[in-house]
Amino acid sequence: MPLTQLDPVAALIVIDLQKGIVSMPGAHPMTEIIDRSAQLARAFRARKLPVHPSNFQITGFTDKPSLTELAALAARTNLPLVEDLGSGCLVDLSTYGIVEPLVRHSIEAGAHIVMFSGDKLLGGPQAGIIAGKKDLVAKIRRHPLFRALRVDKLTIVALEATLGAYLRAAYDEIPALRMIRLTADDIKQRAENLLRELTHEIPLGKSEGASEVELDLIDGESLVGGGSTPAQSLPTKLIHIASNRYSAAQLEQRLRRAPAGVSVIARVESDALVLDLRTVLPGQEPALVQSIAAALR
Repeated sequence: MPLTQLDPVAALIVIDLQKGIVSMPGAHPMTEIIDRSAQLARAFRARKLPVHPSNFQITGFTDKPSLTELAALAARTNLPLVEDLGSGCLVDLSTYGIVEPLVRHSIEAGAHIVMFSGDKLLGGPQAGIIAGKKDLVAKIRRHPLFRALRVDKLTIVALEATLGAYLRAAYDEIPALRMIRLTADDIKQRAENLLRELTHEIPLGKSEGASEVELDLIDGESLVGGGSTPAQSLPTKLIHIASNRYSAAQLEQRLRRAPAGVSVIARVESDALVLDLRTVLPGQEPALVQSIAAALR
């Protein structure tokens, strides 16, 4: 469609072309795709049409129509307003440092249909949820594609359990919310206890006057999710591990290969291995200690 003939009720969804995707061969040169995307985005914004960044955030001098304005446009044109909300945030998490639009607010602002994930910030099983006007949802359910894309019974059971926890305000029963709600002090206390256990399991001998293994606790950030909450992070405490025997990359690889029977996914920062206990359940800590100790031997 020529840029001068944009549909007056269309929306543009932009997906970040990350390094791993850009390096793959495509039907068209990647520079052409990126240039065309930029032209489309500029054209949509010039006509006050919505541009939805799928897994990234645009900062600076940017603007977009509000959901209330789009609802008014939908009313004038007698068309349904559909919003792809993405993360599926059901409760206000701003107290913990996460600012995301709530599903309820989109419905109240006039969206007829809101689509969001059952996992991500909602914290349930991997699924897609379509909520909104009863008659429109019923029409979607009658579409032949619904039968092909519907979830199975186990997904429904898991989603029911998650939503039940929301109704009881039992947020700690939802692992994703429990991890988000942890403070840096909570994580610091657990990390200090884990380091004490680790020092009993690993060799801290001297090599040419320096310790073979250095264990520290440093300030860091937890990235909640690159797709659902781009550019938003939480303060945390990181376990910092450096070894004279192995490089950080070698340690990271040894942990993934499960030297003690349990694979561990860690991060490498500033040529050192770091671990964030925010995503480690308390009951998993003994196995984590054994895996780290085995990787360092």
